[in-house]
Amino acid sequence: ALTIYPAIIPPNAGNTVQYQTVTASPANSATILLVGPANTQYIKNVAFVPEATGPGFATREAALDAYAGLLDDERPGRIASVPPERRWCALQPVAAPGKGGRTRIVAPVAPIYRDGRRWPVAPPPETRSTLWRLSVSYWKVAGGTAEAAHPPARKLRRDAKARELQAEAVKALSEQPMRPHQPQQALDIGLFERRLPENPSIIVPDE
Repeated sequence: ALTIYPAIIPPNAGNTVQYQTVTASPANSATILLVGPANTQYIKNVAFVPEATGPGFATREAALDAYAGLLDDERPGRIASVPPERRWCALQPVAAPGKGGRTRIVAPVAPIYRDGRRWPVAPPPETRSTLWRLSVSYWKVAGGTAEAAHPPARKLRRDAKARELQAEAVKALSEQPMRPHQPQQALDIGLFERRLPENPSIIVPDE
């Protein structure tokens, strides 16, 4: 038997239905095309993930006009509501890229101890505007393609090569789960500390 999850919910007479998961019903005695070697067991997890796409718009109103019919619009005279089964789009505010498409990196400074000041005058902050982009949510198979693993941020921030990371690598690094730089060492219990008998993982001071 072949178990399919989420369940197959086809359209009704060509019309979109609520919670639809496929574009057409499977036909009887249809040929099944396997992606990958035969006689192999796979474990695939499916996640509903958002992803920004399309150009950035200077105002939210301009983005709503460009994607009319895909988003809820609460503006007077243009009120529109998207059906629940088609709510896979949303507007996402993002920071506009800096000059050259990259964010300016402020180099470390040394104290000057001059004119009554310890530190030099800070450079003016980089002003960046906000853009509005379309965020599309869709079902994505997790674990299909292994992403390149990056070292933890604690170790990477001390590496001079960290400035050479591209935007994709920084995004992948921010989405990685937190993990230790090295295995945790055994707890050092002093003379005036003890473990709780009911929970040995908790250490309390012992008077």
